[in-house]
Amino acid sequence: EVQLQESGGGLVQYGGSLRLSCVVSGFTFEDYTITWFRQAPGLEREGISCINGYDGRTYYADSVKGRFTISSDSAKNTVSLQMSSLKAEDTAIYSCAVTDRVRCTEATGLSTLTFWREYTHWGQGTQVTVSP
Repeated sequence: EVQLQESGGGLVQYGGSLRLSCVVSGFTFEDYTITWFRQAPGLEREGISCINGYDGRTYYADSVKGRFTISSDSAKNTVSLQMSSLKAEDTAIYSCAVTDRVRCTEATGLSTLTFWREYTHWGQGTQVTVSP
């Protein structure tokens, strides 16, 4: 059974940092793309960063580029999202999801972040709140 479990969310002040983790199980890590999504109240789901499980290639949405860093540890089946310079607009529920239907490359990254329906398994999400 494929499972994803996020952790690390919480309340942080404007300009602060948080590190989210997504522990995955039940599938071969290297065969999948793992992506972080977020959704704020009243807004659509937004894909913010993806990583290929087999080669570590990454892609970022413009909204987080330069502030967030995604990384993976295949030995621990964990994908992390280091978030820095947090803003109020980063407040959202953050979820990780996996798919073997799309890859995360510079050429395909925007599509990989956009087409959330391609993702077959999702975590339950973790709340991130940035106070002004």
